[in-house]
Amino acid sequence: MPSVMAAQYGEDRRMADTGGRTLTGDAVERLPSGRVNGVPTERVRRAAPLGALGLGALGRVVGWLSGRFSSRHRRLAFDVAAVGVSALDVWLRVVPEAEPYNYVLSVISVAAVAWCRRFPFLVVLVTVPGFLAGWAQLAAMIALGVLARQKLLSAPTYTGAALVWLSRFFVWPPDEFVALGWKTHVHNAIYGCIVAGMPIAIGLLAHAREELSARIAELAASRERERMLHAHAVRADERARLAREMHDVVSHQVSLIAMQAGALRMAAADPDAKQVAGTIRMLSTRTLDELRQLVSVLRTTNGDDSPQPRVEDLAQLVSSAGIPATLTVRGPVSDLPAPVSGAAYRAVQEALTNVRKHAGGAPTAVLVVADADQLRVEVRNEAPVGAVDGGSVDGVTLPSGGHGLVGLRERAALLDGELEAGPTDSGGFAVKVTFPLVRTLEH
Repeated sequence: MPSVMAAQYGEDRRMADTGGRTLTGDAVERLPSGRVNGVPTERVRRAAPLGALGLGALGRVVGWLSGRFSSRHRRLAFDVAAVGVSALDVWLRVVPEAEPYNYVLSVISVAAVAWCRRFPFLVVLVTVPGFLAGWAQLAAMIALGVLARQKLLSAPTYTGAALVWLSRFFVWPPDEFVALGWKTHVHNAIYGCIVAGMPIAIGLLAHAREELSARIAELAASRERERMLHAHAVRADERARLAREMHDVVSHQVSLIAMQAGALRMAAADPDAKQVAGTIRMLSTRTLDELRQLVSVLRTTNGDDSPQPRVEDLAQLVSSAGIPATLTVRGPVSDLPAPVSGAAYRAVQEALTNVRKHAGGAPTAVLVVADADQLRVEVRNEAPVGAVDGGSVDGVTLPSGGHGLVGLRERAALLDGELEAGPTDSGGFAVKVTFPLVRTLEH
């Protein structure tokens, strides 16, 4: 039964495997040696070149692996897949009657494919002899595709394309090439353009895809930065508005209360009335101080990039706390991450405020210990002097929002830290906050 090629071109035409080249029957009969690539033409087995099928299969394999492994593993998988497909291409086309140099050149070409990512142009030069005088067509195409992907349309790419085209167009040995008809030469030239152009097109397409992916990732990161900056700006505007309202309304009203309480204390004749007026004035004054601190925080904390108080500023905070307090710092604190250092400062600030408000300004010790793994902050005050129920001054219970320790616990949780707060055996109160440095740096 005649083959498809025989039915199309007639019985006087036959296919001889010359690395994917087509020879007419008359041309084969006129060859002086009767050999193609060193193999007797009458014993050459017809084997379809892998060509685009091999490159497509290699691309699908690499695409499947790229979603499941790291970049290093993907590069290794590409090398293995490229060598495997090239070896399969040679194995399907080799014939036992070939000359030894056909085997040697083909094996060298297949082995060189493993280095095509590192030395693409050199590998193209090494694989061309295996394509010209052997069966390593796909090896040369893979090397050319990698060269185009890395160098784009440059001089090395044009040179490699010309060599691959020549390997597809030229028939080895030369005397067989000379004996071919002009139609066969035209046919081989056309297929040479396809064999040389397809890897370049695939390489350029892969490079364009990488560039597009990088641009999309950059655009997504830029939009995320813009979103964060917009959120920071909105929060800053809201904080500024709250600061204005607190300064203009709340502070004004509290100041009037303090002034009226002072006048009442001076004018009242009853000792009990004087004591109550003094307590009101004291509470109003403390409330004004806390409002000033809060307004200062709201106005200065305008975003993550704004200057924030750090552990180095604790000395000034402790000295201006208005209570007998001492500060002890151990370990390197100058190179602490900004979020951790700021959180430690706020923890000490809140603890000192609670001591002044609820413990009547009892003696307080502030301890900050930094090491390679964590930052530990401890604020411990002694038993209140002249206090009733551990939370009053002069018999009047001080107001509390009840959110100070909750806010500290939330701040510590954001940094993977832990907060411990509770009364001590001596009647005082202790606040301990621990921030892990290693995990914070990883974030």
